[in-house]
Formats: sequence, C-alpha cells, structure tokens
Amino acid sequence: MRSVIDLLVDRFNGLMPRHAIVLGSGLGSLVSGMDDPVRLSYAELPGFPASGVTGHAGELVAGMLGNHPVVMLSGRAHYYEHGDAAAMRFPIEVLHGLGVQSLILTNSAGSVREDMPPGSVMQMTDHINYSGMNPLIGTAGDRRFVGMTNAYDEGLSTAIRNAAIRTTTPLFQGVYMWFSGPSFETPAEIRMARTLGADAVGMSTVPEVILARYVGLKVAACSVITNYGAGMTGAELSHEETKEMAPKGGQRLAAILKDMFSQPSLA
Repeated sequence: MRSVIDLLVDRFNGLMPRHAIVLGSGLGSLVSGMDDPVRLSYAELPGFPASGVTGHAGELVAGMLGNHPVVMLSGRAHYYEHGDAAAMRFPIEVLHGLGVQSLILTNSAGSVREDMPPGSVMQMTDHINYSGMNPLIGTAGDRRFVGMTNAYDEGLSTAIRNAAIRTTTPLFQGVYMWFSGPSFETPAEIRMARTLGADAVGMSTVPEVILARYVGLKVAACSVITNYGAGMTGAELSHEETKEMAPKGGQRLAAILKDMFSQPSLA
C-alpha cells in the first residue's frame, strides 16, 4: 500500500485532499467540474480493482472542487463482480493513508416509495445489510467490531441538506437496503424491503460504509434514483434503464455536491 500512496502523493504535486467522493453512475459532470484534475486509471494503481460495470470509468481523479482539494474514485468494484464484500478495502485504506478524513459515497438505486420517482436524489440516513455479507469477515482484532449506530456523520449530512436548500434541489431522505445483485430484486423482495423500513434498494455502498468506519473516516451517502422497484410499475428492470436515468438524477446530486464544496468549510 505504501508504494501506491507514495505514487499518488508524487502525482498530486502538493495537493492534500481531506475529502473523497466515490462516484456512482451518472456523476461524470462532477469530475469535469474540478480544477486542474490529476487522473490515474485504476490499472496504474496496483491493488485497485477493475470495475467491469458499463458506466463506471475506473479512474482516480484529484483536484480542486470549489474551495477544497478532493480525490474522487470514478467507479467502484461490486460484491457481485468478485464475490468479495471487501473488494473496495484497498482503495479505502489508500484514501485513509493519504490523509482523507471524510468520504461521500454515491450510488444508483431503485425506489420502493411511490412518492420518490426516478430522477430523485435520496440522502441515506441509515442502511439495512440484507445481503448478510460483511467486508470485515476474517479481520482479526477487536477493531473489527465497528459500531454502526452513527455510521452516517451528522455534520456531513447537514452540509448536504444545506447545499440542497441553497440550490433549491429536492432531496429525499431514507434507508437504503443492500442486496448482493447482480440480478434485480423480485416484486416480493421489494414488498419485503418496504415492510422492513427501506426506502431504496441497491447493490453497493454498504460494504464501503463499513470499511470507511473501520478505518475511521466520516461518512455520508446519497442515492440517485433510477427506477421504481420490481412490481411497482409492471415493467421489467434493466441495467440500460439505470444508465439512461442515472445522469438525470446525477445532475441534481452534482449540483448539491458542487455547492457543498464551494463553501469555506465542511463538517
């Protein structure tokens, strides 16, 4: 890991990011809004997993976003690609080694609420790990017993809500349920998710939250809603629908994050 950190420090040329963002589908405009970006393909960074999902760039980008130096991971590895809930452990440990203190996670998700349509943005207030997988399985020591009561940092969450207000961007709040994927959920599973208290469902993010809290990073997360859950409209779900709808909600989330990072200080 040290060699990758040294490589990045050298390429950053004095830039010292304290905040990181993992970009889901549809948030490419956020990268284009950075000043003087430094871009490295995951293939240039030993230990970084290659994402096999269309719509994920698979690169690390560092630069100024508004008033803050930020490092972005454009694309992620998913459990369903590798059968490994800890697929993003190394990149998150590298971020921590670089001095990053807070991590904002984004994803595409399906809504289980009639009042939260495709194109919406939902701030994650909590999650349900329905998959049962955990990226810390096999980790030794007492640190593996990570408390998750306050997994989502209130200061960062407040900063996101305030940015949504300033930009007059509608922002839902809710609970995200992690399914392993890659197949979409069934109508019965969507009804179950709603009964258990979920507002949105998806195939990522939760392992990254656990890993980030394990290394001590503050965490916030938002979902771009790309579809209604199975059985809610009668239509079959597809990844093409996700790719088509993600940029629409992604523009709204990008506006929130750009405003957030334009402020003099973050939580």
